[in-house]
Amino acid sequence: MKRAEVVQKAFAMPLMNPTYPPGPYRFVNREYLIITYETDLDRLRQIVPEPLEPAYPHVMYEFIRMPDSSGFGDYTESGQVIPVSYKGKIGNYVHSMFLDCEPPIAAGREIWGFPKTLAQPSLKVDSDTLTGTLKYQGVCVALGTMGYKYKEVDCKAVEKSFASTPNYLLKIIPHVDGTLRICELVSHYLTDVQVKGAWEGPAELSLTPHVMANVADLPVKNIVSALHVITDLTLPYGKVEYDYLAT
Repeated sequence: MKRAEVVQKAFAMPLMNPTYPPGPYRFVNREYLIITYETDLDRLRQIVPEPLEPAYPHVMYEFIRMPDSSGFGDYTESGQVIPVSYKGKIGNYVHSMFLDCEPPIAAGREIWGFPKTLAQPSLKVDSDTLTGTLKYQGVCVALGTMGYKYKEVDCKAVEKSFASTPNYLLKIIPHVDGTLRICELVSHYLTDVQVKGAWEGPAELSLTPHVMANVADLPVKNIVSALHVITDLTLPYGKVEYDYLAT
């Protein structure tokens, strides 16, 4: 294969059979359980990378079902998102993500810098309860429960929040000698958001310490709110906000 052909053909690894197709990526009937809780502000300051700053002593623990996603298929995800401030605007910093499907793990890490790790999350309805779990190597490290469809909330308000809130990621790619080649703060916005249903209600969240899935490092002090959302949306490409290696 000639050099020009390599450059023309190359999109993602591996060259001849990329793990995922080009984006943007459309999600249909994406379902969220988002439990917002209060945690230790000093721990957030140790975790959130400059130039981002923690906006509140809060963490959003998310369980997400994605039954229909273009290029990625059917999978489930779970992790922690931290409200942050950047240039005077409130956004979300994605701190951890655990999921059960290889293409979105590879694409998320390689394109945007999503901190994705292979694990076994789930989100389902058990009788009158919406239940989210995260298992890592057979150990349940997160258990979230919410009363099922307790109270409807304004879908348009949720749509606006999803579409207008920037999401931030720390993209890290090493060089072949192990030194940093890319270290960037990346941002993106969700687009074409169509919320089909949204509810709030009582919730509980339990996090268990685990050396390889350390979600409990941001401990739960008390539950602030819980939101259940079903939506269609598009994940587009992002942009570089800050280059940590720039001179």
